[in-house]
Amino acid sequence: MLSLTSHEIKTCLKIALRCVEVDRVKRPTITDIVDELDKLDTEKRSLKDQVDIQPKEVFNQHMSSGASDAVSALTATDEYPSEFYETQDPGRQFGGALQRFLAWAGQLGSGQPYKPHEGRDGLLWWRDLAHCQDGDLSLAVVQANNELEDHCCVESVLPIGTVIGVFDGHGGPAAAQFTCGNLLPNLIEAASGPEGMTAGAIRKAFLATDQGFITLVSRQWQLKPVLATVGSCCLVGIVHLKTLLIANLGDSRAVLGKVTPDGNIAAEQLSREHNLREEDVRQELIAEHPDDPHIVVLRHGVWRVKGLIQVSRSIGDAYLKYPKYNRELLPSKFRLGEPFSRPLLSANPSITSHSLQPSDRFVIFASDGLWEHLSNQEAVKIVQRHQHAGSARRLIKAALQEAMAKRDMPYSDLIKIDKGVRRHFHDDITVIVLFVNHTPPEPLSIRYP
Repeated sequence: MLSLTSHEIKTCLKIALRCVEVDRVKRPTITDIVDELDKLDTEKRSLKDQVDIQPKEVFNQHMSSGASDAVSALTATDEYPSEFYETQDPGRQFGGALQRFLAWAGQLGSGQPYKPHEGRDGLLWWRDLAHCQDGDLSLAVVQANNELEDHCCVESVLPIGTVIGVFDGHGGPAAAQFTCGNLLPNLIEAASGPEGMTAGAIRKAFLATDQGFITLVSRQWQLKPVLATVGSCCLVGIVHLKTLLIANLGDSRAVLGKVTPDGNIAAEQLSREHNLREEDVRQELIAEHPDDPHIVVLRHGVWRVKGLIQVSRSIGDAYLKYPKYNRELLPSKFRLGEPFSRPLLSANPSITSHSLQPSDRFVIFASDGLWEHLSNQEAVKIVQRHQHAGSARRLIKAALQEAMAKRDMPYSDLIKIDKGVRRHFHDDITVIVLFVNHTPPEPLSIRYP
């Protein structure tokens, strides 16, 4: 059992009370908190416990007031400080008094010592188990590209519910990162009307996010025209009033695991994809552009829009939506040989609604990197056969093992392969597993990276 002196306890309580100030501006940042706790370490150097807490999850809180909520206010995660969006630097590492404070808070809240369920092994990062108001969560991310192009978030926001987002970037991480930071505020605003959270509100939020990124492209056009070629697939699940709303652009996928009447586990895909490998997606795009016989091109055995991109819907990709970004300044390999007058890609999501049933056990949200190597049924069986904790990590490892098996190479060789080169074996992969039908715990916010 970790112990704190009376002076440390008083300091922690003061910090906790400041964290639940009604005025968000008055709440301390993680840097402020760590600075104050570091002062305690100066007075108590004998403590040996250290922990590395990455700045990609900053301890903050949505609550407005109440001293009794101080513990949960400092153990739930919220948004990054703005400086973490502006740099790829790993930043400062926190430990010492902060670890003791979190341990102490965990002891007060649950009667048990604080036990982190988070870790990192090379290019694989995971949160084995977390809690939100609609169930348990398992999350994992593995990097393959030189820059991690996948981003994800989990937010419990009243009155919307639990929002899960998987953003699979292409051409760079900028669009995925922008979507991760801006889609939720747009959802909240769109759902603030009298009708609340509807398919129309979700569609409005997606389009607003896309326009926001296009505005960023416009501002950066002279200095960074290649930003016009950056885009992101976007998969969002919203648990609202026992209904699961799924909105999707691109080829990420949401798969439901449910128990059948005979007691087996079955997979049901809840999202519609927009990858041109599917015949119906190609025909849909051709029908939308009857005056363009080259809207779909087979290049190197892969169907692509104008021979450039495999998905027909995305956030960003301004060069295929607006002719003014498909001209000089843009690298020649992205410029089309013939003009176009209307967007070739869409940011209008496919939206489905699923009423959660007692037989529904979990939903797997994952970027295309997972589904390249695992079928829906294989993924569902892996989750069903094990405990909740670590489910996302197990799915990623199963996909990586399959990727290496396709090359007749042992999985152990993968750890020797660095990012960038890894992309020849697998893509960035993000997996979030939501286990439904659990007692709702405290609000949650996770962002990675």
